[in-house]
Amino acid sequence: MRQMLTAAAIATFPLLQPMIANADDAIKQAVEARHGYYAMLSMNMSTLAGMAKGDVAYDEAAASRAAANIEALTHYDLPGLFVEGSASGQVEGSAAKAEIWTDMDDFKAKFAGLVEAAAGAAEAVKGGQDQVGPVVGKLGAACKACHDSYREKS
Repeated sequence: MRQMLTAAAIATFPLLQPMIANADDAIKQAVEARHGYYAMLSMNMSTLAGMAKGDVAYDEAAASRAAANIEALTHYDLPGLFVEGSASGQVEGSAAKAEIWTDMDDFKAKFAGLVEAAAGAAEAVKGGQDQVGPVVGKLGAACKACHDSYREKS
C-alpha cells in the first residue's frame, strides 16, 4: 500500500507543478499590477504637484484630466491586488508590509480615504493654479497615511 501511495505521489507531482507555478505567477502578476497602478497614480499626481508648485504652467484641461484620472483609478479595487504571499520579502519587488494582511480593514479604510480625497478633484482643480494645491494636499495626505502604515521605506 505504501509503495502504491509513493508511486501515485511521484506520478502526480508533474501535474501539480503548473498549479504551483500558477500560484507564484498570480502573486507576481498582482505585484506587477500594483506597480502599474501606482505608476499611473504617480504620473497624474506629478502633473498636479508640478502645477501646484509652479514648476509647470497651470493648464486647466491638463489639471482636470490628471485629477479625473486619479479619481478613475480610485474606482479600481486596489486592495484586491494585495493577495496573500505578496508582502515585502515574500516576492521580489514588493514594498507591502505584512501588516496589511493582519489589519486589512484599516488598509481598506486608508484606501477609502484616497477615494474620498479624489472625489470631485477634476472640478476642484479648475479656476486657476491656486485651486490645485489644496487638491494635491488632500491626495498626498491620503497617500501618506497608507504609506506610513503599510509601505516599507526604500
